[in-house]
Amino acid sequence: MNPINHVAIIMDGNGRWGIKNKKSRNLGHKAGLITVENIIEATIKKNIKYLTLYVFSTENWKRPKKEVNFLFKLLEEFLIKKTVNLNKNDIKLKIIGEKKLFSKKLIKILLNSEKITSNNKKLQINLALNYGSRNEIINAISIINKKKITINASNIKKNLYTSNIPDPELLIRTGNTNRLSNFLLWQVAYAEIFFVKKMWPDFKVSDYYKILNNFQNLKRNFGAL
Repeated sequence: MNPINHVAIIMDGNGRWGIKNKKSRNLGHKAGLITVENIIEATIKKNIKYLTLYVFSTENWKRPKKEVNFLFKLLEEFLIKKTVNLNKNDIKLKIIGEKKLFSKKLIKILLNSEKITSNNKKLQINLALNYGSRNEIINAISIINKKKITINASNIKKNLYTSNIPDPELLIRTGNTNRLSNFLLWQVAYAEIFFVKKMWPDFKVSDYYKILNNFQNLKRNFGAL
């Protein structure tokens, strides 16, 4: 069976689910948080050590300002309410992406959550916020140039936001869309990718377990026979 150390998820479909079921994109985002909590619990039960969630991309700034503000408010409330529980459950929180465009209040909350949970070992949750993989790679190369060291795969990997984090073996995208959307392009080079038709709020733990089971029984060649 293939070991699973790191799962990455593109949580797509919240807005469309909200329009269909609640006539509100924002209520879809709120419903998606329930799925997030369920998947975190399931990931712990499966003894998976890393979970990376695509929360807000560099392209998501193009959305209506009201929706963007609601998303950040939802994130603030979630972290204020849940950071203590994350810490009690030995869960570490790490933010990958550029924080500088966020409000001072949100930056303070993000840094506080990272600090409180920094020594935890059971599960590391990476929240991809204002994250774009192309920017990440360009930033890594810029750092390498400033250090005047050789540009190679090893040095690029060391200077990504995910430095010291193993690459995902498995990438899941919900929402019936079959693309990567500028997410972990370097890191998922050899990940197995599962596209799911269900919108994120409809994605169940049973769906998650089915994908994990299917992954574990795949034959992975990595270019060999």
